[in-house]
Amino acid sequence: MFKLDHFVVNINGNYQKDKDEIKNITEAGFPYEPSWGKGTKGFKASNLWIGNEYFEMIKIIRADGGGWKEDWVELYNKGYRGLICLMLDVEDIDKLYKSLTNKSIGVTKPEYLKFKWFFNLLTRTMPWRNSYINFFEGIPMQIGFQQMKDEKSRDFMDQYMVPNSRDNDILGINKVVIRGPLTSKDINLIKEVFEEFIISNNPLTIKLNQGQVIIFEDSESYSVEMFTQCKNENYISKSIKIENIIVNNEV
Repeated sequence: MFKLDHFVVNINGNYQKDKDEIKNITEAGFPYEPSWGKGTKGFKASNLWIGNEYFEMIKIIRADGGGWKEDWVELYNKGYRGLICLMLDVEDIDKLYKSLTNKSIGVTKPEYLKFKWFFNLLTRTMPWRNSYINFFEGIPMQIGFQQMKDEKSRDFMDQYMVPNSRDNDILGINKVVIRGPLTSKDINLIKEVFEEFIISNNPLTIKLNQGQVIIFEDSESYSVEMFTQCKNENYISKSIKIENIIVNNEV
């Protein structure tokens, strides 16, 4: 089972500090408290909660990233801003890992997310395991998989998914369109990972278990468009832009 979980985004600091940027987000129906996210002396995270999905927006403060994922930090230091990882929630990450390795797909072994803090003296371990396939060749993005430790941990984390757009009847993200100069190797990788979930090859369209859709389209430049399920007439047709991502509210 796959479902959208969250989107890791490299951002400039204005999305965490600039009042106008924050206002643009909140006025489109997305409550946002950028100071509430986790962080160390090397990075600062801000979360934008959209139903059961969310943006994990990362500002690197120090060149070493302060314990953040090294390849993401490296791309940040090279100047890349935008969606860097699409994370999918899975039911059995060990079974998925075995399936992908049996297909000779490069994927990291599932591990708990850890990062050091308090002058690197302490290590914080999050209650979920992550696994990642290799970055695409054509765009600076990879796909990752996540499994919560148990339902108790999931329920505990759900309490922290606030403030949340569902309070404004924006219930979640149901479609993601990724555009960019994907190579033939990238396309084959996507097809191998999602082979039983592909419903169209032109454009390459993946339907996840809960009806969410991911579409990959060829384009000269890398951009991402997302669509929410919105039941509030005051916010329908409103949109926000965060780096290379546009989020549109739809019925």
